[in-house]
Amino acid sequence: MSSKPKSSRVTLRDVAFRADVSEVTASRALRNPELVSDRLRARVTEAARDLAYVPNQLASALASARTGRVAVIVPSLTNGVFDDYLRAVHDIFTPAGFLVVVLNSDYVPGYEEKAIETALGQFPEAIILAGVDQTPRARQSLRQAGIPVVQTMEIADDPIDINIGLSHFDAGYEAARHLFDLGHRRIGHITGPLDPRTRKRMAGYLDAVAEFGATPLIASDEKASNFALGGSLLAELMKSAPGMTAVFCGNDNLALGALFECQRRGVRVPEDMSIMGFNDLEYAKSAFPSLSTIATPRYEMARRAAEIIVEVTRGSGKRPKKRRIDLGFEVVGRESTVRLKSQ
Repeated sequence: MSSKPKSSRVTLRDVAFRADVSEVTASRALRNPELVSDRLRARVTEAARDLAYVPNQLASALASARTGRVAVIVPSLTNGVFDDYLRAVHDIFTPAGFLVVVLNSDYVPGYEEKAIETALGQFPEAIILAGVDQTPRARQSLRQAGIPVVQTMEIADDPIDINIGLSHFDAGYEAARHLFDLGHRRIGHITGPLDPRTRKRMAGYLDAVAEFGATPLIASDEKASNFALGGSLLAELMKSAPGMTAVFCGNDNLALGALFECQRRGVRVPEDMSIMGFNDLEYAKSAFPSLSTIATPRYEMARRAAEIIVEVTRGSGKRPKKRRIDLGFEVVGRESTVRLKSQ
């Protein structure tokens, strides 16, 4: 009859007892094997292997003020926007010997505040944040942590430490401006949950609408931004704003959903309806017709953030002279937008 597994974690003391040595000797054999004899090292190593011992790396790292951990806090683990972003931080940190700890804030400021508190409790050497709208309490905690903090995804007026991103207001303006420059005047805007970056894109759209003396045509919903929502919001706008010839979608998921809705209704894209997305996700260029969109440098901003942290913690120790880095965006015109023919 097999015995029950031990409910408590195997400790260095257990390894030392099995190898019949002191804890100090066991620790030295595992962490600095060159300091003990081959015979003693083999005995301790065998005991650790038999007990499936996992060293408490955090405890030893704290003693040297280097935990090898970097916390990355994002608002979603399912939104494709963060695929390239998270790939970039792993591409830089993993070869440099860092462990990346990813936490999800779910677009809720209170959840982000808790995630920051949890992350700081793990003694990371740095924190990367997707966004700049932290609560006052979170900002205070981050400033007092004494570690590099990089806010990404957008540009902040008052960065906590280092800031890498783009202006979502300008990007929203240019997305709408692209459609106005093609001759459209009844341009709608559909968007999902109104997080801070989404609101700034909408503000940019409204600025362009005002500049051209047009009427704002907006449909939004707090449901998750997916293809289905894009279709339903477009249907809502087409009913309430007849004569609309173009739509700026708050992200590519909504844009693809709007495209599907047009296809279901027999509305030709771009002849009858021009569609503009945002983010330039992988499928935007392979959709049929391909989606015009705003390309945001998600991989690049995360890569730059990670490289700066590696340099500060493992290199020169100096933060970059330029603490606020605007990587900009690109208006990508594809098949889903076309110049409006004279009516």
